[in-house]
Formats: sequence, structure tokens, C-alpha cells
Amino acid sequence: QVQLVESGGGLVQPGGSLRLSCATSGLTFTIYVMNWYRQAPGKERELVAGIPSDGASTNYADSVKGRFTISRDNAKNTVYLQMNSLKPEDTAVYYCNAQGQWPYRNLNYWGQGTQVTVSS
Repeated sequence: QVQLVESGGGLVQPGGSLRLSCATSGLTFTIYVMNWYRQAPGKERELVAGIPSDGASTNYADSVKGRFTISRDNAKNTVYLQMNSLKPEDTAVYYCNAQGQWPYRNLNYWGQGTQVTVSS
């Protein structure tokens, strides 16, 4: 049974930091690109950051470049999202996603989400 379990969300003041974690089980972690998505109320889910299995490259949404950092620990089957200089517009439910790399592109899993609220 595949599980992706996010943690680390919460309430933080503007300018603050949070570190999200996504612990996975039941899958071969190293065949997956790991992504963080977010969805704010009334908006579509958007890709925030992604990292391939070897961690050699990362990609970010323009809105979070320079503030967020995605990383992964293949020994722990866990992906992280360090969020600094948080803004109210970062408020959303953050979801962890595992997308299989070729030739496993049909594999795709989601976590249940963790709420991040940035407010004074």
C-alpha cells in the first residue's frame, strides 16, 4: 500500500519559515520524481517545486523561486520543502506528489495535504 504523509504545516507570520516533509512508504522511491503542489481556496492546484530521483536538478514556480527549496533523502524515502520569507499569498494546502519516471509514467500518487497559513 502506497502512502505519502505530509507534515510540517501550520500557521506562520509573514516573513517566517516552515519546513514541510513528505514521508513515503510502499513504493520504490528512487523511480519517482517528487513534487510539491499547492491549492489555495478558489484556485486550481499548482506545481510549486519538483526534484528528480537523482536530485541533480530542481524546478520551481516563479512565485517561489529564491524563497523555497526542495530536497530529497533517498535513504529515508522522504522529500522536503523548505519555505522561507513566507507571504500571505503562500497560504494554501500543500500536497506531496510522486510521479513515476520513464518507463513508469503511469504511476502517480498523492498525499492528503497539509495546511499552510501565512498571516499576522
